[in-house]
Amino acid sequence: MAMKLSQVVIVMGLVGLAGCSSGERDMRLHYLKTNSGTPEEFAIVPNKPLETPPAMTALPAPTPGSANRTDQTPKADAVAALGGNPARLNEGGTPTGNGALLQHAGRYGTAPNIRTELAAADFEHRRRASRFSYKIVPQDEYYDAYREQWLNSYDALEAYRRAGIETPSAPPEGWDN
Repeated sequence: MAMKLSQVVIVMGLVGLAGCSSGERDMRLHYLKTNSGTPEEFAIVPNKPLETPPAMTALPAPTPGSANRTDQTPKADAVAALGGNPARLNEGGTPTGNGALLQHAGRYGTAPNIRTELAAADFEHRRRASRFSYKIVPQDEYYDAYREQWLNSYDALEAYRRAGIETPSAPPEGWDN
């Protein structure tokens, strides 16, 4: 039985409306899924070896949800291996050596809720960028979504040079293509 043209138009309209639904969309833009079905070997992190402390009374009280003494600390281990103080990674507030830098950067005032504003603006940008990103084969769309916000380094270099500002040498355009 052949469908009439009006029935075809109605079915196509319903399919189009279903595609415009306001359901939750994945707006992460990075497509990081693997289809291998095998375990991710880099997600398995072994713990540090267990050690008996010199005194059992020196052990901290157990705190659910906090770090374990045998958890890996790659950043702290790297800092210690390079001769630094790993305890400085956990300092709160502003390091004493950065006071002048922060004072100069904030000389015209700072917005206390800038992180919230930027997160909301980025969410809106990702929402708009993911609106028409329906593809048959999933792919990474991060670079396409943020391409309009990229800085053209060669244009900036030429602008600085025209203004008479000394600039370092740069590779010629197209060297990386």
